[in-house]
Amino acid sequence: MAVQDTIEYVTVHVGGQLFGVEVSEVREVFSPQGITSVPRAPGEIAGLLNLRGRIVTAVETRQRLGLPPRSEGEPVMALGLEEGAELFGVLVDEVGEVLRLDPAEMEPAPGHLDTQWRAMIKGVYRLEERLMAVLDVRALIRWRSALAA
Repeated sequence: MAVQDTIEYVTVHVGGQLFGVEVSEVREVFSPQGITSVPRAPGEIAGLLNLRGRIVTAVETRQRLGLPPRSEGEPVMALGLEEGAELFGVLVDEVGEVLRLDPAEMEPAPGHLDTQWRAMIKGVYRLEERLMAVLDVRALIRWRSALAA
């Protein structure tokens, strides 16, 4: 399999689940510091933070996926995404390795998945020891357009 026939995914863990995010979607990976809560913001907004002079909206992936909240003191990392002029930090528990996978090997998300998950999963890869769901990070932050309607 040639490199051009693969897609690179950065692996992340959220609530004990393994996800892959296309590297091309990620602007940067960072450790979020000083998240300021926003009164009356939807539950999936963890708050705002300053990242090298830019305001970043921190999106809580656990909340978006309907998973239990992170315990106080648990580690947190963020995937930086740019959507138009806005910068988002998608909060995850852990960032792992980068995998190169053949897009032909990705299977569709199972039909019996919760509709909330199906809307944010592009598909699933069978890895040697685990399954990796491919997270659609654009869908993860898309809630904001639904709120504006």
